[in-house]
Amino acid sequence: METTPSDLPAYPDHDPYILRDTPGLYPDLLRPITSESDIFTPVGQWRSVWVSLPGMKTPGRHRVTVRFWRTTGLLVGEVTVTVDIVDAELPRQELLHTSWFHTDCLCNWYRMEPMSEEYWRITENFARSAREHGVNLLLTPLFTPPLDTREGHERPTVQLVDVTVTKGAYSFGFEKLTRWIEMCHRVGIEYFEMPHFFTQWGAKHAPKIMATVDGEYKRIFGWETDSVGEEYYAFLKAFAAALIPYLERMGISDKCILHVSDEPGMPDYGRYSRCAAIVRELFPGFKVIDALSELEFYETGLIECPVPKTPAVEKFIAAGVPRAWGYYCCSQYKLVSNRLFCMPMARTRILGMQMYKFDLEGFLQWGFNFWNSCGSVRPIDPFRISDLGCISPSGDAYVVYPGDNGEPLISLRLKAFNEGISDLRALRLLESLIGREKTLKLLEKGLDKPLTFAEYPRSEEWLLGKREEINRAIRRALKANA
Repeated sequence: METTPSDLPAYPDHDPYILRDTPGLYPDLLRPITSESDIFTPVGQWRSVWVSLPGMKTPGRHRVTVRFWRTTGLLVGEVTVTVDIVDAELPRQELLHTSWFHTDCLCNWYRMEPMSEEYWRITENFARSAREHGVNLLLTPLFTPPLDTREGHERPTVQLVDVTVTKGAYSFGFEKLTRWIEMCHRVGIEYFEMPHFFTQWGAKHAPKIMATVDGEYKRIFGWETDSVGEEYYAFLKAFAAALIPYLERMGISDKCILHVSDEPGMPDYGRYSRCAAIVRELFPGFKVIDALSELEFYETGLIECPVPKTPAVEKFIAAGVPRAWGYYCCSQYKLVSNRLFCMPMARTRILGMQMYKFDLEGFLQWGFNFWNSCGSVRPIDPFRISDLGCISPSGDAYVVYPGDNGEPLISLRLKAFNEGISDLRALRLLESLIGREKTLKLLEKGLDKPLTFAEYPRSEEWLLGKREEINRAIRRALKANA
């Protein structure tokens, strides 16, 4: 495991449940150890190794020994652990999980042209890694997503839909989108998250849309475009009329999720309501979600599937949301789970058990591989800058690093999050065997207070012990049902 520098590991008013808040080097990057590579341990420093055993699937107890040798042949130390494999398979992941996938960041780092063969190869590598670590809903850039872009700036074009304007009439080509869908199916991605139809934090403008207009390729909508103006509405109407039949032909119309605008607040209510009405009119029957935490948006019917910040999830459940979603970003650094460098891995992993307790339908996070400065003003090197340039605590913006030959390098935090997904699936399996009531009782057994997003044991021993308890209950139930 390699370290990554952090100038801003935590905001000054953080809670006590962190490792430390001082700038420095934090263990995060999991670089594969090959037969030709060595582990270098600087004098006076700790280094860690993450051991995975993907090929060990035979049920029962297995003893595993890991030994460390000097290059001279001297045995430095060893550790032996027992791995106990339950004779059961975790159920299919039903949680809809998206961690926003930024292909323009791949283009920046690997210096490749969007839609080139190299683009498709590397994008598939990263999409496969996302799926292997719990993502089953992938941000699909019909047009360049209007996310985390400073007003007046624009991100590299990664638009999958070809737009042609001939004498004022729109036509659309979906060949690149078809290739994207086929790529997703190859790696196991089941659901498609379409980009926001309106800009972030207010829904005031249209996203960047590129088109060939009477033979000239140029931008036709962007920051200068009024989101509710007649020109953009006419485009969306034509686009919906072409896109919906295409998605139906591809057999994925029921696997698509739409957005209006990201993180609107109450000052944006009027503008958002007009934009939401447009999406409902043009895309009837489609699931629409947005990250927002003000109940009024839900209670007044502007959105049927709100995605509140984790501290607000219980409020939305109490208001009647049937299957809630949740999200976190840099703002959720007090009390609740998150995946920041400064946080213990148990704090990242506990989210899985919390999502089971509150029966979440989905979870959203904005940065699978956001390797830009704040506002996407410039690309950054994620091996050196982990905090958007001292804007957001390290760990908020990405969970993978760009490896050689277009292969992703995984972070410790992504592994911990995926272990939380595994905990969720194990609880689902136990529920299928003994029922939800008994499963919840076992989950909260021994707690002084009910499990919530803010109230949970601050202990890796408790979390690991609870998973062992769940596994034992699964084994007993399987034996009883045999």
